[in-house]
Amino acid sequence: MAIVSKAVPIPELVSVKRALLSVFDKTGLVDFARALSDRGVELVSTGGSYKTLKDAGLEVLDISEVTGFPEIMDGRVKTLHPMVHGGLLSIRDDQDHQAAMREHDIAGIDLFCGNLYPFEDVVASNADYATGIENIDIGGPAMTRAAAKNHAYVTVVTDPADYDAVIAELDANEGKSPIALRKKLALKAFARTAAYDAAVSNWIAEQLDEATPAHRAVGGALAEVMRYGENPHQTAGFYKTGEKRPGVATASQLQGKTLSYNNINDTDAAFELVSEFDPDRTSAVAIIKHANPCGVAEGASLKQAYENALRCDPVSAFGGIVALNQVLDAEAAEEIVKVFTEVIIAPDADDAAREIIASKKNLRLLVTGGLANARASGLFVKSVAGGLLVQSRDNGVIDDLDLKIVTRRAPSEQELADLKFAFRVAKHVKSNAIVYARDGATVGVGAGQMSRVDSARIAARKALDATEAAGLSEPLTKGCVVASDAFFPFADGLLSAAEAGATAVIQPGGSMRDDDVIAAADEAGLAMVMTGMRHFRH
Repeated sequence: MAIVSKAVPIPELVSVKRALLSVFDKTGLVDFARALSDRGVELVSTGGSYKTLKDAGLEVLDISEVTGFPEIMDGRVKTLHPMVHGGLLSIRDDQDHQAAMREHDIAGIDLFCGNLYPFEDVVASNADYATGIENIDIGGPAMTRAAAKNHAYVTVVTDPADYDAVIAELDANEGKSPIALRKKLALKAFARTAAYDAAVSNWIAEQLDEATPAHRAVGGALAEVMRYGENPHQTAGFYKTGEKRPGVATASQLQGKTLSYNNINDTDAAFELVSEFDPDRTSAVAIIKHANPCGVAEGASLKQAYENALRCDPVSAFGGIVALNQVLDAEAAEEIVKVFTEVIIAPDADDAAREIIASKKNLRLLVTGGLANARASGLFVKSVAGGLLVQSRDNGVIDDLDLKIVTRRAPSEQELADLKFAFRVAKHVKSNAIVYARDGATVGVGAGQMSRVDSARIAARKALDATEAAGLSEPLTKGCVVASDAFFPFADGLLSAAEAGATAVIQPGGSMRDDDVIAAADEAGLAMVMTGMRHFRH
């Protein structure tokens, strides 16, 4: 394969004499254009941008005056022209390029200012297929990439937030753009078009129900440069994809310190879990530590749910994340602030609750405007060395499953309600996951162990610790149910749960030893329900 090679000199400073402005988002456009014009820069513009500048009284050329060709096809074709791309791509110090420009009367474009059709916002609004396609920008990305490629000579501006900095650099350098600025803005431009194309390709794949397209791209916009990642020696940034799913990325932070990398990861885990619980049916609270629940409960009120969730593991809850499925009220807020908490996330918070939380100035309070849809589709991406693992979101919901009673004894009505509750929670516990629950609350959680029996034993041990902390004489696991995120490969994990006091179990099933496990359950007098759906979470 031949490699294109051409030595392109990169001057330190380049005069900005002519600018092309073509934007969808016109925030700050008039002021930026006026600042350029006041500094002697000739303005060229297109469509709506041209009208905006003309209406503001600025002297500006319409793009058709440059190309000698009118906009056609409802504006689909207006800038895809040699007079535009020649002006953006020409190497100013190349004699052949300069000769071509003279021959064809092409004038150089020293600054391109453009932003793209809001494709991400349009498709997030559930627009139909035709509308989505119509909002794919073609000319904008083409000009942006051309200007960014030729940043040796062209300044490309894709973000209104950069307008003031560009003018400041021009003033500091007598109307010239420095190479450091041009490189920085070129990087931003290529990143933007890459994220844009990723959004388009992923949306089309979704429309075609194509789970594994030949190429998969992911992209996002920088929301925050973080102090560090999981550990202080790691760098990190938080990027937003534009997905409108309620959660930490779309929430409004009402108060508190900036979220850390670990805060964001844990808060996402907490809110995804609590979103499994219908707020019209029950109040629910999840307390998360290191992306695992240390307590989850339903209740007649958020206060009751929080108290029951906290009882499961009050030690681990210190410094944790609290997620609620309903509007945070004063009664619940009063209880939550009694324990050191990093983040509270809820659909909203009433005025009284906000006032209570305000007394803890470092406590972050996030409101999302709603719950995440547990049944919604989406992508889950994880990096590995040299590649990406991409899968659909785990949107299996216990209420939609065909539950099979496989033991001689069927669960009671209360046991069945607790089994469904426990399986909801187990979906959000790192594998191998074991969850003990009673009366709509977790009483022991075993997470992330190499064997399922270890998770069962750890959950039982933590339940005994919680029993002691609560000053109770009877173990919290007595008469509880147990959920497993995957099948029991042997009866030992099941029997450990029975020894802890469990009377009923819910698990996916599917082991070659299912019959042995069912027989062990029958012998122990347990009721067992199989879901047919596994919830591994790594």
